[in-house]
Amino acid sequence: MFGVRGADVRRRGGGRRGAAAAGCAVIALAGVTGCGGDGDDGKPEAARSSAPSRPGAAARGLTEAQLTALALADGEKAGSLTVSEYSLGGPLGDAYTASPAVCQPLVSLAGDVSGHTPTAQVQRKADEPGEILGVTVDVTLRSYAGGDAAQVMRSLARAGRECAGGLTEERAVARATYEKVEPAALPSFADEADEAKAFRFTVLDVKGKLKLYEYLTVLRSGATTLAFRGEVLGTKDIGRIPEDVMAAQWRKFRAGRA
Repeated sequence: MFGVRGADVRRRGGGRRGAAAAGCAVIALAGVTGCGGDGDDGKPEAARSSAPSRPGAAARGLTEAQLTALALADGEKAGSLTVSEYSLGGPLGDAYTASPAVCQPLVSLAGDVSGHTPTAQVQRKADEPGEILGVTVDVTLRSYAGGDAAQVMRSLARAGRECAGGLTEERAVARATYEKVEPAALPSFADEADEAKAFRFTVLDVKGKLKLYEYLTVLRSGATTLAFRGEVLGTKDIGRIPEDVMAAQWRKFRAGRA
């Protein structure tokens, strides 16, 4: 019935994108400017970004051990949801690609498909254990060398602009059509990050009949990105990624970096 990617895996507890596949010196976080018009028709952009970060924000990437210490741990609560690790390494959707290629950051930011290779990454999911139709949020922390994290955000911003009218998600044995890419609400603490971008996707199920809704929010702090992808298994629009999930991860990340 549903066309959500990874739905068959979710029934085994893997979430929408399914199961398949501290610290260095303190980074001073710059403020984020407010969402403005795009300069043509006054519509808000799908991204919110700051001026270039101060020297030192684009540091060398963190290690996997450092990222793990900053990530939500297996069994932790994030609002009403519970955090767990992917039993087989990460969400199935990490391997999906996009057509046209400029839209790839909206589908997956995994290094082997996005062109932006992190020095390390840690992935978690937050959901209600045993609840098939509840909200699932994929949480991914990625660290990059040099200015690559900022480049990831630029690629996201470009994808949001150029793919607003839709794109095709290429899966292992099927395709999904994104009808629309729109701006989504940023979390209330977004101005604590160097950059923050949020998107709402309207996606047709694999039969092209039902409309499904997904959300993506990505925050950048120095050389690290924190990405949150949320949905439900069905046609309900959750309205946004639960802020308490994002806030729990952001607070832990900030505390660890300090």
